[in-house]
Amino acid sequence: MTNITDNIKRVRESIAEAAIRSGRAPEDIRLVAASKTKSADEIRQAIAAGVDAVGENRVQEMLGKHEQGAYDGAPLHFIGHLQSNKVRQIVGVCDLIESVGSPALIELIGKKAVSLGIVQKVLIEVNIGSEPQKSGILPEQTEEILELASRIEGIKVLGLMAIPPFLDKNADIYNYFDAMFHLFVDMSGKKYDNVSMDFLSMGMSDSYFDAILAGSNVVRIGTAVFGER
Repeated sequence: MTNITDNIKRVRESIAEAAIRSGRAPEDIRLVAASKTKSADEIRQAIAAGVDAVGENRVQEMLGKHEQGAYDGAPLHFIGHLQSNKVRQIVGVCDLIESVGSPALIELIGKKAVSLGIVQKVLIEVNIGSEPQKSGILPEQTEEILELASRIEGIKVLGLMAIPPFLDKNADIYNYFDAMFHLFVDMSGKKYDNVSMDFLSMGMSDSYFDAILAGSNVVRIGTAVFGER
């Protein structure tokens, strides 16, 4: 049986090593437990063991577990591909929507948030590898979409998120992380209403160490926390 508490302890130790090597404190890095297909009880175990947030990929699965109180005690992030027709179901439910990858989504989220009388926190998803099959804005569109977001009521952009291409060579993956960090730093120098570059979310179970070395301060980890799906 997978020991979630022990797994999180090992992940925290690895995060701490990467953080220190990159000149930061371990507590500067937020651990999001990616809980796709995991039960409410497993999620509760992860929260009890001290993860900083829980991330879900699928709207219906998330809503079902939300009704069970699975996320009580930790912020809830939506980290999967977000379809336009699902926006109304998650605005106000998630503390942070990480995967906002189009102008249309920004406008829909803002409109729904305004109707609820809230401000929805989001990250802008960047398709750092410019892969045609992936969602997210292209790197060169980042400034334009942040300018748009600054004019939309009901949202607050807290940073950027990325999933680099799947590659065998860690060095190549690091290069994508590094490019993403430089984009993040560049955008941090801009001044927009409703936008603050607080979080750079990148790195999963097989890549979070390199992501932290490159500058990530939010990692989304499933297998290394919960075990194999």
